[in-house]
Amino acid sequence: MTRGTTELGDVTPHNIKQLKRLNQVVFPVSYNDKFYKDVLEVGELAKLAYFNDIVVGAVCCRIDTSENQRRMYIMTLGVLAPYRRYGIGTIILEHVLKICEKDGNFDNIHLHVQINNDGAIKFYEKFGFEIAEKKANYYKRIEPADAYVLQKTFRSKEVKESKEAQS
Repeated sequence: MTRGTTELGDVTPHNIKQLKRLNQVVFPVSYNDKFYKDVLEVGELAKLAYFNDIVVGAVCCRIDTSENQRRMYIMTLGVLAPYRRYGIGTIILEHVLKICEKDGNFDNIHLHVQINNDGAIKFYEKFGFEIAEKKANYYKRIEPADAYVLQKTFRSKEVKESKEAQS
């Protein structure tokens, strides 16, 4: 395959079925209708990746505010196998990282990865993600059921606490 152009596009009610189909092919878990309904509400946090005008990848994120932190959670980020290693995943992830950077108020960005998914783990590590913890039996109905939480930290608790102390 020769080089092509990669563009990101919005997820809309008109193309949500393409996202659903892509996720069915790329991920070993299935997502319910509520997942797709919620994805339509997140704007820039959900994108389809087009390679030469064909949908080949996607990302879906949400903002978590738990444990006194504001965190970006990557629910799904995937590229169809034949289109991997063309920089498409990088373009997708950089889009999400730019949102976090521009916002400036995220403590970290995180996601769950099946413990045997070495390709995904190595991919995220290239962008400064680290294994933060291992969750036993995170996945239902797939093996292995354990997941790693991969996390990239933007600011430490000390920075946050010193800012709060100043105000």
